[in-house]
Amino acid sequence: MQLDMHYYGTYAMARAAGMSKEAATVAATAAQFVDDNAHKQTAELKDGARIDSQATAHHAADIKNIDREDQRRVWVPFHFLPGNEGDSYTERLICRMDSPIAKQMVKSNIARASDSPFALELMGITAHVYADTFSHYGFSGISSRWNRVHNDSIKLHELEDDMYDYIKGKAKRHFKKNGDQGGLFENVKRWVVSFGGETLSGALGHGAVATYPDRPYLHWDFDYEHPDKHASNRNNYETFLIGCEKLHGMFADFLQQSPEHSDWDGVAFGDIKDKVSGVLEVQADKQGRINAWNAAAKAGDIYCGMKEEIPVYDPWHQEWSDICWLDDSSKVIDFKLYRYFQAASMHRNYVLRELLPLHGLVVQ
Repeated sequence: MQLDMHYYGTYAMARAAGMSKEAATVAATAAQFVDDNAHKQTAELKDGARIDSQATAHHAADIKNIDREDQRRVWVPFHFLPGNEGDSYTERLICRMDSPIAKQMVKSNIARASDSPFALELMGITAHVYADTFSHYGFSGISSRWNRVHNDSIKLHELEDDMYDYIKGKAKRHFKKNGDQGGLFENVKRWVVSFGGETLSGALGHGAVATYPDRPYLHWDFDYEHPDKHASNRNNYETFLIGCEKLHGMFADFLQQSPEHSDWDGVAFGDIKDKVSGVLEVQADKQGRINAWNAAAKAGDIYCGMKEEIPVYDPWHQEWSDICWLDDSSKVIDFKLYRYFQAASMHRNYVLRELLPLHGLVVQ
């Protein structure tokens, strides 16, 4: 998913669930910031304190910069939550839509957010990871042959001519830069190489299908290369709509536990489902899809008559500079960026050290 869903769609679902404007802005900003926070930095403060940033994004500028550590510490816990289905280890790492692991993550993070100073930031991160299961399913966050696709099998359906040309053009540039699998990496299964077996190369994430999984209006299909994976027919509109409903429910559950972040009763998702559906069906580039969310909010469609704008996304990059100049490190808790780092660290450790091992998956 992209900015239109991770920020604007997340804000709309949080607000519709009853969250206040201020709280929804923080949660939605955290949800999108998961994709924007790629820097690994350290700040030495004037009073001797040290702060390490918590990277939650991959190196989007050049996929070739993504290393094995990023795959395990960034891609798996934040973007491709394993679904734990199948027989082999690498198959079980494939992300599955709304998996039992994803549901357990949501429930646990809602509980962990109780009385936490970084509750909203944690719920935003949780929203990002949960929403991605409705677009990234079928692919994993480690380099694996399971991610490889027959490139010439990709077919796009029911697109307007200008959007077809636009999407195909974007994909062509992606594959020209990164290869027909979106970048090839040493397979996660290093044991084969170490013991004299064949060197295996795998694709990473959904690079083999470019940004097709991120476009909410797209109906498409393709064939995997792996002999044990069947052809995939995907209707992004349907899965994104389910994802919106699940996000709305997640925020409603959170507000039941933490009502201090609510300033109205919210609306049932069933009352706005048709309006949300209309937004998701808009065939447009990213800005056009953002405009569709804003238009629905300003028209009162998302909140059953309450008309208001969605605040413009404002990432927290500037706060890092402000933190670096602090005289008193105890004031760092006042910064949303630091609370985001706290939430990201807790989420990563929970997923990698507790949640996945409970299901027999040890990633790190």
